[in-house]
Amino acid sequence: MDVEVKTGREALPQGFQWGAVKAGIKASGNLDLAAAVAPEGANAAVMFTSNQVVAAPITVGRSHIASSGGRVRAVLVNAGNANCATGKAGIDACSATCAAAAETFGCIFDEVFPSSTGIIGVPFPGDKVVAALPGLKISLGATEEHAELFAKAIMTTDTKMKVARTAIDVNGVSVTIFGAAKGAGMIHPRLGPPVPPHATMLVYLFTDIAAEGTDLRELLQPAVHQSFNSISIDGDTSTNDTVLLLASGASGVKLDSMLRERFADALNRVCRTLAHKIVDDGEGVTHVVTLDISGARNEAEARQIARSIAHSPLCKTAWSSADPNWGRLMAAAGYSGVEFDPENVIVRIGDVPVYEGGMRSPNFDETKAHKVMQQREYTIAIHMGQGDAGCRFVTCDLTEEYVRINADYST
Repeated sequence: MDVEVKTGREALPQGFQWGAVKAGIKASGNLDLAAAVAPEGANAAVMFTSNQVVAAPITVGRSHIASSGGRVRAVLVNAGNANCATGKAGIDACSATCAAAAETFGCIFDEVFPSSTGIIGVPFPGDKVVAALPGLKISLGATEEHAELFAKAIMTTDTKMKVARTAIDVNGVSVTIFGAAKGAGMIHPRLGPPVPPHATMLVYLFTDIAAEGTDLRELLQPAVHQSFNSISIDGDTSTNDTVLLLASGASGVKLDSMLRERFADALNRVCRTLAHKIVDDGEGVTHVVTLDISGARNEAEARQIARSIAHSPLCKTAWSSADPNWGRLMAAAGYSGVEFDPENVIVRIGDVPVYEGGMRSPNFDETKAHKVMQQREYTIAIHMGQGDAGCRFVTCDLTEEYVRINADYST
């Protein structure tokens, strides 16, 4: 089998239509209701937030995926209201919008997959969603412009839409993966299978490969683990986080053992690109920092150390001013809960050694380290001196702008 992975601006996956309208949910009056429709249906795999407090669309979405056997015909997404902590009224409103969407798009109730993002605890305006559905149906199409409408409508505090795509050439037939995401704050995804569950992150992945739901789930979980579960903006796990993968089968190419590795690589690439874009567009972000943890006993401990550093306000504020305060890095690693010998740890900021042998490196150059940290993006490498495991975790600084955005978010 001749398989080639391409990147760039390939055609969109076949078997899908996208659209968006203004339903009057956002106070700004911007696009706030989006749909992605698979007229012939699509097989699905999904991962939801592990937060114990979940929004109504998470509850309804879990039920629909289970009831439909993982078949989805329409994805309905609103921005401006999270429909979370809204009680039975929120569940009922979500179900009512799904029923209306099913009638509008010509599918059964359980084949509608709902998502919401926005403010928590505000009554959900389901009537506005229902009233906007006829216009939403008219807006549907399969062009670049239609896909971009979808990507723009799901934004909240995002400053730019987030899309990515890639294609695999299989004996002259193109299999495409297209992803659209939103997220700029309340970003520390911890996603797991729909049962049990393991500003909000929403990610929608579309492909025209023919694949069963079981295969999609097996591919989605490692892709999410290495991308969306390996980023953090502020350490807050949302109540609405969702990653949905849909396969229409419209390319006619079946996912088999020969193609599986290449398709997995392509899916991973799209997920990593979207994850990076989420951090890069984080609220108030001026520096994107990749924590490269190596030499750990196992990957779980490496990730635990990375998260401890990524969530430290002292580390994050130092990054905002390009201050090479390596002591904060070591302190955060030290209280991570992972046991290690500080004298075996080596820390570099970019290519500048800053810590080794239990103290400041003799080759530490504060001016050079400061210059590295003035870049928009850089890497902090920490070798734990314990083993061969590691991870890469993408995070960012904490700025006054982040505080300003979130200090009055609901008012």
